[in-house]
Amino acid sequence: MKVCVVGCGAIGAYFAAELAAETEVWAYDVSEEHVEAINRAGLRVDGQVVHIAARADAREIPPCELGIVATKATLTEPAIAAAAHVFADGAVCSVQNGIGNEEAIARHVPRVIRGVTLAAGHVAAPGVVAMDAPGMTWIGPFEPQPARPDEIAALAGATGAVALDDARGAQWTKLLFNAATNPIAALTGLTHGELCGVPALRTLATALVGEGRRVAETLGIVLDRDPDALISEEAERNYAHKPSMLQDALAHRPTEIGALNGGIVQAGADAGVPTPLHAAITALVTGLEAGWAR
Repeated sequence: MKVCVVGCGAIGAYFAAELAAETEVWAYDVSEEHVEAINRAGLRVDGQVVHIAARADAREIPPCELGIVATKATLTEPAIAAAAHVFADGAVCSVQNGIGNEEAIARHVPRVIRGVTLAAGHVAAPGVVAMDAPGMTWIGPFEPQPARPDEIAALAGATGAVALDDARGAQWTKLLFNAATNPIAALTGLTHGELCGVPALRTLATALVGEGRRVAETLGIVLDRDPDALISEEAERNYAHKPSMLQDALAHRPTEIGALNGGIVQAGADAGVPTPLHAAITALVTGLEAGWAR
């Protein structure tokens, strides 16, 4: 079986390393320096070295039965468009932040797998990835255009993911967790633990979770855990963790606000549920990005 990882940053590299033990792994990443380092010395993930075939030109990748998209949500469309031919008769799983990625992938491939992971990390150097936090992964069918059960089972077996009949609950749990903490960190410069130590910000995070929870309930999505409790747990476990949106803000990179809070705003509008807090947060982070562009 051949599997192609689209986007070999921290999370893509994590899955590539998981897959490499028993699967032929290809990776597509636009960073030529990163690709060259992987092909020269192997992919290093927390000291483990695995050998995969990485390419900066997707046209050089052969057909693969399965795929994992691990790019930033802002890059989903161009990334899957470039690699679509690789999955002409395959199934592709998103393990990205936010919502809306599966819909973008479905425009280019025949079958899609919904996925979410709690693993977090960063690229320390070309070809080298450090994991900031371990985490489980859940996958399941993308209902409008689902993968076959055997494809979901094969991917779960190769990556250690938990296969679910409905992965929306796990996806929305992480969505609400991220949407309540990432933008606050980006706007304040505080780590996860630090922002939770400011009572007004912790109250805001709880309110954001509550607003998003009402959207999920209206859509018939049952969360698999309490996102607000998860925020408190992670404040103790990973006090100094810089959420991905804070890392983007510090580097003046485009953020995933559209797939996180913006995604909740759109889902709320579709469901007839007002989301003024998420709309305000989306506007603030969008304004922050506009300032960088200026």
